[in-house]
Order: sequence, then structure tokens, then C-alpha cells
Amino acid sequence: MDFAFIKEVFPMYIEAAILTLKIGCAGILLSFVTGALCAIIRYWKLPVLRVVVRVYTELSRNTPLLIQLFFLYFALPKLGIKLSGEQCGVIGLTFLGGSYMAETFRSALETVGRNQLESGMCVGLNRIQLVQHVVLPQALNVSVPGLVANIIFLLKETSVFSAVALADLMFVAKDLIGLYYKTEESLVLLVLAYAVILLPISIFSYYIERRLKYAQYGNV
Repeated sequence: MDFAFIKEVFPMYIEAAILTLKIGCAGILLSFVTGALCAIIRYWKLPVLRVVVRVYTELSRNTPLLIQLFFLYFALPKLGIKLSGEQCGVIGLTFLGGSYMAETFRSALETVGRNQLESGMCVGLNRIQLVQHVVLPQALNVSVPGLVANIIFLLKETSVFSAVALADLMFVAKDLIGLYYKTEESLVLLVLAYAVILLPISIFSYYIERRLKYAQYGNV
């Protein structure tokens, strides 16, 4: 193991990790919004929009992110739409993540009893107020494990961004292996970088799940 080489290239991994987190966080935040909107549309069974959401969900979940990125980066310029690598990364991650978030939210929404909705309507709440005050508070509690799993999944999916000329963690690792043949050192740094990013999220999610579980039964 060449520790001098590791020390030399370590700053490159830091820059790549920052770029990975930047694109990943943007895509995940937009995925939350997209997923929530799609879940509400399906939950209320809105005509036309429900069909559109279903088609989007099936298309997104059944096509690899790499293919989606190729379409955005290489096919759209043929139609006169040119996007940067970062824009393709954010859009691709949002397109993929939105469908997974939508299914997680929808499953959580289904746990809210219809009797609660009927009770809310009886006291004069409209649909928006029902979602805001009755449905979402309960659904978010149930959806935490699924949402965290989706976040970790989407952050790991950023490893394909190198295919659209983004200098992410995988791009740096492959570049260093190709230039210096330092395979072990490059891969060790790659694994450590993803561990540093993902492990805190996993630990924090475990803490949040326990807090929500205790709160549900009135414990603090």
C-alpha cells in the first residue's frame, strides 16, 4: 500500500466527494418534492394526472439511471437541448428518485385510516387541510425508514455520473487507476469516501427511527 500516493491524491477525493454530495443533495431534495406530489395525486386518485404519474413511475423504475443520463447528455443535444453534466446528474437523479419516493410516500399515506379523513371532513377541513394537518404528519412518521433507504440508494447511484464527464468519486478512482495503476490505493479511498458519506446517514436515521418509535407510544 503506497501511503505517499494516498496522501497526494487525497485532496482530489475530497473535491470529488463535495461534487457528489452537491449533485446528490440537489437531486434528493427535488426527488422529495416530486415524490410527494406524485403520491398525493395517486392517493386522491385524481383523473388524468393519476395515469400520467403511473406511466412516469413505471418508466422511471424500469430504466437504469445510466440510460437516463445517456439520453439527457447525448440524445437531447440532437433535439437542440444541451445540458451540462451537473444538470444531467440532478435531473436524472430526480427522475429516478421521484418514483421511488412516490411509492414510499404512497405506501405511508395508505396507512392513514379513512375514518380519520371522514372525521376531518365532518369538521370542515378541505383536501389541502386534510393533507397538511391529518395525513402528512402520520405518513411522514411511517415513511422514515423507506425514505432513508431511498436516500442511501440514490447517493450510491451517483457512482454512474462519471459516464457524463462528471468528476465524481468514481471518475477520480478510475482516472487514477488508468494513469498510475494504483488500483488498491484508489479503491480503498473510494470505499472510504462512500463510507464517510453514507454511514452518518445510516446512524442518524437509526436514531430518528427510535425517537419516532418512542414518541408514538408517548415516551420521550
